[in-house]
Amino acid sequence: MATYPHGAHWPALHELVDRVAERQRADFGQIASTVKPDGSLVTDCDRWSDATIAAGLEAILPGDGLLSEEGCTDAPTQRHGWIVDPLDGTTNFSVGLPIWAISMARLQDGQPLEAIIDVPPLRERYVAVRGQGVWRNGEPLQPPGGPRHRCNCASLCTRSLPVLQKVPGRFPAKTRMLGVASLNLLGVGLGTMLAALEATPKIWDLAAVWLILEELGCVIRPLADHPFPMTPGAPLGEASYPLMAACDEEHYQRFLPWGQALVS
Repeated sequence: MATYPHGAHWPALHELVDRVAERQRADFGQIASTVKPDGSLVTDCDRWSDATIAAGLEAILPGDGLLSEEGCTDAPTQRHGWIVDPLDGTTNFSVGLPIWAISMARLQDGQPLEAIIDVPPLRERYVAVRGQGVWRNGEPLQPPGGPRHRCNCASLCTRSLPVLQKVPGRFPAKTRMLGVASLNLLGVGLGTMLAALEATPKIWDLAAVWLILEELGCVIRPLADHPFPMTPGAPLGEASYPLMAACDEEHYQRFLPWGQALVS
């Protein structure tokens, strides 16, 4: 594996994420939420985080495009662009459940090139660079497998629960739901989940973790439209990308009937 990323923009990126994560920890449990038109929740901390990240990225890498959950949701038209979820897991955050993440991916020609997922409550940061690997808090992260799978679990979201009744036979794992799409999927790469099924993830939920799982040798595939490469300028605010991830091909095929039921 290559050494930890040390390109010119990385120190400033880490400082930016540090600042946002610190503010989120300070606001946790102290801030109210409101309902957006699509029914999801948003807090002032979401908006502050989004604005801070947007301004920071413009200063660090001027000229890069930006798509974010709380801002412009059109695909960047520039060769390099960011996909950002400033606070993935707002419902958890707003009700006092300490499970949420900051998810950021830098794309090149519509494909994930670099990724950061920061988990403020755990003070864990995952970084990936295409072709170079994944790091957790600066240390190389190895692919899942063998004894790392201590638990026979798979991750679902609330909208994927109906598949448990659609497919004959017993679901081949215990189920877990974190309420954070990026972390549901990340569990596959960490070896804590054998598979993850997401029924309606948005591009900002999956862009960073997609690269992380690919770099760890996991299997992550769309069950309908493929999110990458992104079409420049495409409106993606309402687009969902049903997908399934697994630690390896054997487990992917084992869970595939339930994945297919998501889109049948």
